[in-house]
Amino acid sequence: MRIIDIREKTASIASPIANAYIDFSKMTCSVVAVVTDVIRDGKPVIGYGFNSNGRYGQGALMRDRFINRVLEADPESLIDRENDNLDPFAIWKTLMTNEKPGGHGERSVAVGTIDMAVWDAVAKIAGVPLWKLLADRYRGGVADKKVWVYAAGGYYYPGKDHKQLQDEMRSYLDRGYKVVKMKIGAASLDEDLRRIDAVLDVVGDGQYLAVDANGRFDLETAVAYAKALRPYGLFWYEEAGDPLDYALQAELANHYERPMATGENLFSHQDARNLLRHGGMRPDRDWVQFDCALSYGLVEYFRTLDVMKGLGWSSRRVVPHGGHQMSLNIAAGLHLGGNESYPDVFQPFGGFADGIAVEDGYVGLPEIPGVGFEEKSALIKVMREVAA
Repeated sequence: MRIIDIREKTASIASPIANAYIDFSKMTCSVVAVVTDVIRDGKPVIGYGFNSNGRYGQGALMRDRFINRVLEADPESLIDRENDNLDPFAIWKTLMTNEKPGGHGERSVAVGTIDMAVWDAVAKIAGVPLWKLLADRYRGGVADKKVWVYAAGGYYYPGKDHKQLQDEMRSYLDRGYKVVKMKIGAASLDEDLRRIDAVLDVVGDGQYLAVDANGRFDLETAVAYAKALRPYGLFWYEEAGDPLDYALQAELANHYERPMATGENLFSHQDARNLLRHGGMRPDRDWVQFDCALSYGLVEYFRTLDVMKGLGWSSRRVVPHGGHQMSLNIAAGLHLGGNESYPDVFQPFGGFADGIAVEDGYVGLPEIPGVGFEEKSALIKVMREVAA
C-alpha cells in the first residue's frame, strides 16, 4: 500500500464580488489528487482535496517542498497497520519535516489541501464515508446525521442595489436555509445599516441574519458598528478587526453582548489557543470558525479541538469557514456546531452533494466512501482532470 503520486492543478474561482477587504477578481485555489496503488472496483483509489476560498492556490509550495517529502518517504512509514490503511498522521508528520514552528501562513494552506485529499483516500480505502470513519474512530460511533448550515453571501457587487440583495437572500430561504450572512464594512455605517434593514425585511428577524466585516475595522469603528448593531439581535457579528488583534476582540466584547464570531483566518492550534486565551471570546455565546483546509488539515484540527476542550469550549461552538464538504464531514463526525455554505459563489467548490437538499436549515451527507466529492458532479469533473 503506497501513495504513487500527488498532483496539483490551480483552478480559477474568480468573481466580480468583494468583501470589505478584498475582491475575488483573480482568486484561485489548488485542487489536489493523491493517487494510491490500492484498487477498488478495478480502479486505483484517488483522494481529492482543495483549499477554501480567500487564500490563493498553493501549487508552487506543494511542488517545491511538500509533495516530494511524501513521495520520497519509505512507504512503510506511512501505513496505519492497525487499520490496514494509509496513516494521515504519519503523512502529515512527513509533510512537515524540517519546517520550523511558527509562521502559520501560506504553508498551512498547502499542507491542509494535501491533508484533505489524504483523508478522502483513507475513507475510500476503508470503504466508508469520512464522517462515519471519524465518528467510529473518535466519537464512539455516534455521528450527526444532518448538519446545521447557513447561507453565506451578501457580497458587494458593482451595481448591486438593495432589491438585488433582497432577491439573493430570498433565494437562500427558498432553498431551505434559515440563517443567512451578509458582508459589511465596505460601505459607510449608514449605508450598511440600510442594507441590513433591507435584508431583515426578507428574513423577518435579526436572529436569522449574521454580518461579517472580514477584519476591516479598527477598534473605534468596530465599537461604532457594535453599538449600531446591538438593537437588531443578530445571529452573530463576525471578524470585526484583524484576526490577530486579540486585544481589539477582547475590548469589543465589552461593548457587544450579543454573539460574535471569528477564527477563519487563524491557521494553527497555537493561534486558536491565543484567541481563546486573550481574545475575550465567550464560550456560552460566541462562535469560532477555524477551517481545516486552511489550517494544516484535519490532523492539526484535532489539536485545535483539544485546545478548545482544555479551555472549556464545546466543539458545538465551532462552525467552520469554507462552505465545503470536508468541513461538513468533520462537523457530522466530530460533533461541531454546523458549517458555512456558499450556495452560489465559488462554484463548483462551494455547496454540497447534488441530490441532498437543505431542509429547515440542515443538510444531510452522502453515504458513499470518502468525503463525497463524487456526488457533486461539477466538482468531481474538475477533480478528475487533475488525476488524469
